[in-house]
Amino acid sequence: MLSRKELIPDDYVLTRLAEDVLQPKCTAKTRKARFVAKNGRCNVAHTNIREQGRFLQDVFTTLVDFRWIYTLIIFTMSYLCSWLLFGMIWWLVAFAHGDLDQQSQDFIPCATSVDSFASAFLLSMEVQLTIGFGGRMVTEECLSAIITLIVQSIVGLIINAVMLGCIFMKTAQARRRAETLIFSKHAVIALRNNKLCFMVRLGDLRKSMIISAAVRMQVIRKTFTNEGEMVPLDQIDIQMDNPIGTNGIFLVSPLIICHIIDKNSPLYDLSEFDLQHEDIEVVVVLEGVVETTGITTQARTSYLSEEIFWGRRFVPTVSEDDGMYAVDYSKFGGTVDVPTPSCSARKLDEMGSIAHSKESQLRTRGTIRKRKLVSPREKTALPNRHTGNVI
Repeated sequence: MLSRKELIPDDYVLTRLAEDVLQPKCTAKTRKARFVAKNGRCNVAHTNIREQGRFLQDVFTTLVDFRWIYTLIIFTMSYLCSWLLFGMIWWLVAFAHGDLDQQSQDFIPCATSVDSFASAFLLSMEVQLTIGFGGRMVTEECLSAIITLIVQSIVGLIINAVMLGCIFMKTAQARRRAETLIFSKHAVIALRNNKLCFMVRLGDLRKSMIISAAVRMQVIRKTFTNEGEMVPLDQIDIQMDNPIGTNGIFLVSPLIICHIIDKNSPLYDLSEFDLQHEDIEVVVVLEGVVETTGITTQARTSYLSEEIFWGRRFVPTVSEDDGMYAVDYSKFGGTVDVPTPSCSARKLDEMGSIAHSKESQLRTRGTIRKRKLVSPREKTALPNRHTGNVI
């Protein structure tokens, strides 16, 4: 597997986000903890859970969610404990039948070559793993031995299915695919098609595509209801203007995801000054199906108010070279300054409506003045609106 340094240049970092290091630095301010980390981990701690038994009702998911060290310990201990348990059962069967005592040649034991606990443990391993060295075998002499053989075979199959399935699911987890889905480290707010827009850039470093990819955005902020109730983490959905005009995106090259700040946007009253002094967090979630495995994956990141640049836009990263389109990931997070009003979208819309009304008034006044400047001679030449004849 290629290292991250071989995949991308050294001047920007990849942990599901990428950014050119030559960016303007924002002064940090004291704020509350972020809800979603830059690498996509949710910064939430679940405490005082009284019903811990609920986790045991879904053992498989609990095993998959464990860390690798704990999973490997459980994997090893499940086999060792089953071998020891059935080794003890085989030893008890041999002891009850008298196989451990010295017998004549005509004596038929329950299991051949079992004369100690060590040999019974080896028989347990051979039965469960179907090794079959040939030195030890179960005879038809004892019914208890036959029943033990059947039970251990079934238990061994169950352990194999659960533990091997757990290992497979951990190695094929969708979060591994999300490591090559990158977001720009900063978001920008600028004018686009004469509208104030919130924009982020995302891309995929792999050639295998993300099928049915879709992007969602949410604003996390503290709000108050009309009754005075405080909602500390109010999750407000915001609509997006996807580049291809549909609900999904075609993530072959880096795309700029745009949110038009209109009257339905939670950022409608946000100005450049408010952005510097207000605690908001914009969470961006990319979901899709991995083409090679068919597993749904999800990549997440978030942008705090100091990580949102006002009056900047992303530089192009795609160029045509020798009949192909080349993507320069060194420019993935690059931004440039653009003229952008520092007022909010609401104020901008009000200014636009006022300017439009003034322009309409000026047009109306100009028409009235033209009518007043008509001379008496021109007036006599005007047709009578009742008869249609010239006066």
